[in-house]
Amino acid sequence: MAFLAHIVSSLGGGSVGGRGGATAFRAVASGAAVFRGGRPFGASASSPASSSGAAARFVRPSTTCLGSTIEASSASSSRTAEATAVVEHPSFEVVRTDTVPEYGAACTLYRHKKSGAELLSLATDDDNKCFGITFRTPPRDSTGVPHILEHSVLCGSRKYTTKDPFVQLLQGSLQTFLNAFTYPDRTCYVVASQNTKDFYNLINVYSDAVFHPRAVSDPMVHAQEGWHLELEKMDDPLTYKGVVYNEMKGVYSSPDSLLQREAQQSIFPDNAYGVDSGGDPAVIPDLSFEQFAEFHSKYYHPANSRIFFAGDDDVSRRLEIMDEYLSDFEDSPESKPGSIIEWQKKRYVDPVRVRYPYPVSDKGDEGEPDTHLTMTNWLLNDRPMTATEEITLTVLDHLLTGTTSSILRKTLMESGLGDAITGGGLSDELMQATFSMGLKGVRPENVDKVEELVMDTLRKVAEEGFPEDALAASMNTVEFQLREFNTGSFPKGLSLMLGSMSKWVYDRDPTEALKFEEPLAELKASIAGDGSKVFQDMIREFLLENTHRTTVEMYPSKSLEEEQLTEEKERLAKIKASLNEEDLQGIIDKTIALKKIQAAEDPPEARATIPSLDLSDLKREVTEYPIRVSENESNTGVTVVRHELGSTSGIVYASMAVDVSGISFEDVPLLPLLTHIMMETGAGEYDSVALSRRIGMHTGGVSVSSMIVGVNQEGAAEGAVTGGEHFITKLMITGKSTSDKTDELFSIFDLILRDARLDSQAKIIEMLREDKSDKESTIQGSGHSIANARIRSRYSVIGYINEKMSGVSSLDTVKELLDQAKNDFPALLARLEKMRNTILDQSTCRDGMILDLTGDAAVFEKIESSVQNFLTKLPGDSQGSKLQNFYSKPHPWAVQAKEEMATSAPLVDEGFIVPTQVSYVGKGGRLYNVGEIVSGTSSVVSRFLGTGYMWDNVRVIGGAYGGFCQFQPRDGIFSFLSYRDPNLAGTIDVYDGACKALLASAKDMETDPDALATAIIGAIGDMDGALSPNQKGSLQFKRWLTRESPEQRQKFRDEVLNTKPSDFKEFAERLKALKDPSLAVVSSRAAFEDASKAGKTFTLKDIM
Repeated sequence: MAFLAHIVSSLGGGSVGGRGGATAFRAVASGAAVFRGGRPFGASASSPASSSGAAARFVRPSTTCLGSTIEASSASSSRTAEATAVVEHPSFEVVRTDTVPEYGAACTLYRHKKSGAELLSLATDDDNKCFGITFRTPPRDSTGVPHILEHSVLCGSRKYTTKDPFVQLLQGSLQTFLNAFTYPDRTCYVVASQNTKDFYNLINVYSDAVFHPRAVSDPMVHAQEGWHLELEKMDDPLTYKGVVYNEMKGVYSSPDSLLQREAQQSIFPDNAYGVDSGGDPAVIPDLSFEQFAEFHSKYYHPANSRIFFAGDDDVSRRLEIMDEYLSDFEDSPESKPGSIIEWQKKRYVDPVRVRYPYPVSDKGDEGEPDTHLTMTNWLLNDRPMTATEEITLTVLDHLLTGTTSSILRKTLMESGLGDAITGGGLSDELMQATFSMGLKGVRPENVDKVEELVMDTLRKVAEEGFPEDALAASMNTVEFQLREFNTGSFPKGLSLMLGSMSKWVYDRDPTEALKFEEPLAELKASIAGDGSKVFQDMIREFLLENTHRTTVEMYPSKSLEEEQLTEEKERLAKIKASLNEEDLQGIIDKTIALKKIQAAEDPPEARATIPSLDLSDLKREVTEYPIRVSENESNTGVTVVRHELGSTSGIVYASMAVDVSGISFEDVPLLPLLTHIMMETGAGEYDSVALSRRIGMHTGGVSVSSMIVGVNQEGAAEGAVTGGEHFITKLMITGKSTSDKTDELFSIFDLILRDARLDSQAKIIEMLREDKSDKESTIQGSGHSIANARIRSRYSVIGYINEKMSGVSSLDTVKELLDQAKNDFPALLARLEKMRNTILDQSTCRDGMILDLTGDAAVFEKIESSVQNFLTKLPGDSQGSKLQNFYSKPHPWAVQAKEEMATSAPLVDEGFIVPTQVSYVGKGGRLYNVGEIVSGTSSVVSRFLGTGYMWDNVRVIGGAYGGFCQFQPRDGIFSFLSYRDPNLAGTIDVYDGACKALLASAKDMETDPDALATAIIGAIGDMDGALSPNQKGSLQFKRWLTRESPEQRQKFRDEVLNTKPSDFKEFAERLKALKDPSLAVVSSRAAFEDASKAGKTFTLKDIM
């Protein structure tokens, strides 16, 4: 059983399971895209500051959760689901039926009689309907054929004949999820929508795509999405191009990704997991079109598929749709490919060590020592595990690594042997589970000590066991997540599908992974009888006595990047030298032909094959969520905001906001450190371990963050661009608990707010080292976000402040703070104490306090006394002074920020040099001036530009993994961005051509109302995403905080729905006159040198 279904996105709607806009990319690199239970093999551990994640919704009156109670969803919905689930169809046989009360799901497993396909239908009451089809696709090598095929099948099919139906769906559907992803052993295609008509449209396009793709008969698709040789002139050097090729170049530029790859290959030397399903850039060009097409023929037969449905739609309609596609195929012995994944035997008698280089800059920080990454890895099982073993491993993983206070994670970080944790602990989404843990930022002489410390810590725990409060905290945390089943903005059906696949794809019961009540009860009974011994025995069996263990060390190489570039150039030069003039002319002709195809518009008759909604199918009204505001509640001086929803399963979601505007502007960059400290160093009588365990035992998680939100100025027209001087700044303490644990939750809030320990020098140094490492990884792997933040800092006060706290500037801040923490800690402590004292100023802090609560009616009834008790105990004078009115007066930070912007954020083109094989190119400027009204039509046009022109020219023609736009109506700033881009100067030229292309589109739309409708539908789809209960409350809270009226929201939506071609033209003219445009690019030194030759010059800065 795989537990804790988490959906992970590595960039904003990006490479892992992203949705919406032009940022919905189809594929992920090697390793799992989405995970349940542990983390993807070798991935960096996520921040443990708050407990969150997906779990299971269940149907019973109530279930005890270690002394607290999470209310059940209605049993009637389950009975309704059961009544509609078992539907017969002449083309399908019912294999078995089942119910999963944990999720309120009635399940029917069907087998299609003719094709042999298996189909799992879950009838639930969820209107966010989900469909997925998964194929077992074990690779034989690292050419990346499963990954390239995953990209390619969505590039046109038998019924849907455009070049890229995926993009048309992206542009003009109400999808809440539209993606595909490649695992090491399977490939998944998933869609979701809250609109039934739209849902069936998506299913039809995806089904035809996987079974009848154009890609297997058109080599140009393989060339575009995979790789091809490019040559425009006879005297030019040959180059490799291709979307996946460039995507994987970006992956292989990341030390963390390289570590993950080497770890996986070392632990699985004999089966499919030992090669890279995503593709190694050095090997991808070995894949021929014939091998590519043969892979589809072998593995994309229905008999090798697993088809999944979940939601409240008609089960019989599901079967009808799939029968249309499955009936094209015959099940036979020949149709069942050898896709069964072979078990990797635990065959190592002695642990194995692997060393591999990673690229570093030859001009990074002077004086900084070379550091290594090291990670120890285990293969946990070479036989199927029981459900009880699996959930026990999940809890053990949390005990060892789940929070910064967990014993293994804490010991490693406090050792000083490295800067940050690497390794994700347990990964159990594949057939065989693994466990990995180590450090990065390790000096050469300490590498061996890391493995020794990992083993010594495990031996100690196996001998001494875990304290009772640690067991209780981890058990409660895991159980809370399972019962809450909060998947955030991702469809619940997707989480259910991925859970079922963790068994089903290996020919096991697909509903096994969805049930946790019985194994959880067994685990509780074992703990009641044997206590910690349950986990001590597991450590011995699966880790200490398990010799199938590897340790991977990554060492820095200043020459590796240049060596890889030289090797590629030499390989291409050798290929060119082997070709005669006729052969070279053939490559030139193919290059021209491919670009011609890519640049050509789909004919109207092809576009007409893609099913779409009508504007009449769209909801006209904005969805508003309940809100009740009580200022100066019970004369406490605190504002309480309540959101009473239909059902939150007995859980209260709470956020305590405290004003921080009194902090001096010089100390603003320290806010991220302060909020981090408040969660990590302990508070009052509780040290960090005791506080973490108290949070785990009594709540569903607590976190601390800062919030900066722009607000509407009093007297200004709604919808007008603001000057950026009016904003609200808060410190946010956020958490969740069952209603009977609210007193504990609020007590923890108060403890953290008043008494967080700020004087733990060793812990703060440890945190700053980890923060530095994390920021460097972000710059190298998500350079587009860094470029965008830098651009926005030049035009917006809020953008400037955000960049200081989280952009490239914050890396310099962290380095300075780390130096101060080491060499002058009293000075740093004084600054932190001054900040807290200012925040909790007795005379003003109550006025700036807001308690935001989301729950259902029963929750609010139960927690009312807890709320009142909490409010009276908060620090500050309830009759104290009033803060300034941020809606009428500029924020205190605004004046100094403006002064700094003139010198610290000049309008210059900046280049940030990092070791990488790809570029992240940003360009932006002010599209609307302060005071101008921004119409809702702008969101339609900017989205159209991103999903159309940018997709076609940056991704399809340019070969980048992603190209998109970002526009913020509140500040009027527009930016172009690219992701894992093989080009730099050429991408800037694409940005410069956007205005002309948009004007042409505006003209075409005058005679093509369907294209206009598609753009509008897509924009509405972005506005109407599915939200979890806490997200609904949070959204409405921010709407209230900004003083955006419901009338303004409706006006904006009406403008979206009434967009005209003339609005595209007006936007294009604004783009042409973009005020003070500037560039920010993250790339390699070599790429900037090439760009300089093309006339693109930058002010350069070495970052790493």
